[in-house]
Amino acid sequence: MSSAATMFAQSFFHGTRADLKPGDLIVVGYQSNFTDVKPLSWVYFAATLDAAIWGAELAAGTAPGRIYVVEPTGPIMDDPNVTDKKFPGNPTLSYRSRDPLRVIAEVTQWQGHASEQLQQMKDNIARLKAEGGNNIID
Repeated sequence: MSSAATMFAQSFFHGTRADLKPGDLIVVGYQSNFTDVKPLSWVYFAATLDAAIWGAELAAGTAPGRIYVVEPTGPIMDDPNVTDKKFPGNPTLSYRSRDPLRVIAEVTQWQGHASEQLQQMKDNIARLKAEGGNNIID
């Protein structure tokens, strides 16, 4: 592959509260930030920074939100939790994999959503939980 072609490689992002370093692996087996069900058998990521910002902001815990540039180590597929339910065609560029994601770097300069917008999203998630409509397609 020529160096010009590699300039246009797709970047992927993962938002979380975990403190990770380049080379670390993000693996399956962790609970979703959106439900209280069993640990997931997929790792989730996106090709848009905005989707990763939501992940970092909505992640459980009190540690600072973090966003990592990640590299899938195996096959990836569209995230059906987003593409089948909310945004057909995957305009959010949301994906998942059963294989680990390798941390390449941390995105240290990012702007979170407005506090009102973040609270509205948290309220929507809480409402879905209360109504039982927050099932994850795992």
